[in-house]
Amino acid sequence: MRTTSPGCATSSTTSRNNNFLPSQVDKAPFKIGVNVAATPGQVVHRGELFELIQYTPSGPRVHARPLVMSPPQVNKFYAVDLAPEKSLIRWVVDSGVQMFVVSWRNPTAEHSHWGLGDYVKALDEAVDVAREITGSPDVNMWGTCSGGMTLAAYLGWLAAKGENKVANTSWAVCILDTEAALAGTALGLFNTPSSIRAAKERSRRRGMVTGAEMSRMFAWLRANDLIWNYWVNNYLLGNKPPAFDILFWNNDTTRLPGQFHCDLLGLFETNPFANAGELTIDGVPIDFGAVDVGAYVIGGVTDHITPWRACYGTARLLGAETTFVLANAGHLQSLINPPGSPKSFFFAAPASASDPDEWAKAAQSSRTEGSWWPHWREWIQQRSGERVAAPAAPGSSNHPPICPAPGTYVLQS
Repeated sequence: MRTTSPGCATSSTTSRNNNFLPSQVDKAPFKIGVNVAATPGQVVHRGELFELIQYTPSGPRVHARPLVMSPPQVNKFYAVDLAPEKSLIRWVVDSGVQMFVVSWRNPTAEHSHWGLGDYVKALDEAVDVAREITGSPDVNMWGTCSGGMTLAAYLGWLAAKGENKVANTSWAVCILDTEAALAGTALGLFNTPSSIRAAKERSRRRGMVTGAEMSRMFAWLRANDLIWNYWVNNYLLGNKPPAFDILFWNNDTTRLPGQFHCDLLGLFETNPFANAGELTIDGVPIDFGAVDVGAYVIGGVTDHITPWRACYGTARLLGAETTFVLANAGHLQSLINPPGSPKSFFFAAPASASDPDEWAKAAQSSRTEGSWWPHWREWIQQRSGERVAAPAAPGSSNHPPICPAPGTYVLQS
């Protein structure tokens, strides 16, 4: 008689319900708003595309200029707000910086028409709300991955209109010079003219890219770690997958509107941040060379999604005075890099060399043991204005609190 161990049976059933990939995580111990995405704050604005969260200051004084974060649309924002000891949001709040985070809505088929221009205008809406609440004439901004691409389009749009709403920017694992990024990388294999054309046609036809599709693509970019590792653990050994907050977040997938997906693919076709006039937002031609902001760019040595040399290209587009930081970690781990790990180190230097390998060679003398978070804290505090009394309550009369953080959009499946 044929028998199957309970562990193997569970793994097989899970695989059938996980788009035929082995499960990476035991989700049971995690609850959004309780032990992940739990930094105190309030939703102070809800738009069609996003909720804006204002986080509660942890001290009596704060810097006058707020920070507005543009997270990726590909995943939910709380990668930067996991357990308290690894929460970047909590680190920012404890740094005395007024923190606002965009939480993107998880779109459905009825939102298939949302494109890059809609997300750019949503960022403008978020920035105006943060300015009104804090009374600051401008803000600092943070963009990660596709949220950074959206931020770049927004900055180009502001520059074209002569509006000065953003003073300084931070960019994490974000590629803007897409031509240089694709050369000799795994991503380049997926971005031939024919594959881009086919992907666009499919997105237009279906109106949506599902989270499962995105998850599969990223998993196969690191198959040994994200597929075969769990195949062995779940199927061959009959073990349950681990309970790990990062993997819980990674499996809490989102969808992309078809038009936005097409627009992202178009960025890889035309490389508009390096080629003025190749992108228009709301009828306005974008010249990223006209953008004038302070910039701090982070890349990861072992990043397989946004290779560090490509992230260095982002720093170069923002100018030779840009601070480029290279962390000894991968895509997400370079972002979730709290102080305390004995294995962490980073390099930091201006992006003055034209070639990334030349920069790396010269930056060897800048090696610093530990996390880059304290280095960035000093950078952002110097650019966040004078210290003022912390607000007594969140929001304003025009934007009163709606509900506690992390809001409702982050709960959408």
